[in-house]
Amino acid sequence: MRKIRIFFIFIMLPGLLWGLFSGRFLVVNDPQAADVILVLAGETEQRPALALSLLRKGYAPKLVLDVPAAAQLYQWPQTELARRYLQELPEAAALSVCPIAGLSTRDESDDAARCLAQMGGKKVLIVTSDYHTRRSLSIFRKTQPGFTYSVAAAHDASAFGVNWWQHREWAKTNFNEWTKFLWWEAVDRWR
Repeated sequence: MRKIRIFFIFIMLPGLLWGLFSGRFLVVNDPQAADVILVLAGETEQRPALALSLLRKGYAPKLVLDVPAAAQLYQWPQTELARRYLQELPEAAALSVCPIAGLSTRDESDDAARCLAQMGGKKVLIVTSDYHTRRSLSIFRKTQPGFTYSVAAAHDASAFGVNWWQHREWAKTNFNEWTKFLWWEAVDRWR
């Protein structure tokens, strides 16, 4: 009986607590006024919508949309589709596309830094999916220290929720993001 209690106290209880709070830990949502809003590549509905809302609220005068340079949607390059989308918006003069060659957030930070340097300014508001905020903020701060960063979390209920155990997709997203976060902290951060 004593072994069971010890097992529960030192193994099961910490595991249960980690499970309950692991989704919340991934999410950082603290948007600050900036020189430019940077929308990370990936999801194309919630991230741009939140970024445009923040631009309209005056968080920054400019917005940069990261878009995979080699990606296509049917026969059209995604960079061209993104440019067309931005040109049709009332704020078109303040919006630009940054072609991204890298396939990881770490590589994306290098590509984005080149675009940010051309735009001027040192304060960057990163907009990304809520589950991706902690890792992306950590990556940009480590790999691109010439800028000051804050982050805004774009929520997509079909992809993630902090109570990750309630939906299969949320559980997969939580697991995948924790795998990437731990890899970043244990390996990539030190390269």
